[in-house]
Amino acid sequence: MSAVQQLPEGRYGSSRSADARADRKLKITGIVLGALFAALMIWFGWYYVVGGSKFSGEVIAFDTNKNNVQAHLEIRKDTDATGYCTIRSQDAAGAEVGRADFRFDQKTERIDKVVTLKTTGDGTTAELLGCHAD
Repeated sequence: MSAVQQLPEGRYGSSRSADARADRKLKITGIVLGALFAALMIWFGWYYVVGGSKFSGEVIAFDTNKNNVQAHLEIRKDTDATGYCTIRSQDAAGAEVGRADFRFDQKTERIDKVVTLKTTGDGTTAELLGCHAD
């Protein structure tokens, strides 16, 4: 007959069941914190792509002349949003020869418009620096 030997309680450190409980609590805490972090990253991503952009634009095409640059803009915005877009032009050496803000107050979600930017020299580019809602 063999007898199972029991160690004296508390003499050799904590029991295995206490260690198992501590490990389980750490795993649960890690899972909860990981899920919260993932949810936060998803929310930031959604806000950056969809939620925060009420007013944005893009240069579709441009045509350069001696004293101006004509830029074809496509603006996407909320129907009731108003704002402006800033465009600049540079010459062949990279010096800025023109910069202007153009307002968009139309009550539509998409606007296609050709704007004329006056330049002080021969502009070779039409660059959209940004669009901002009021």
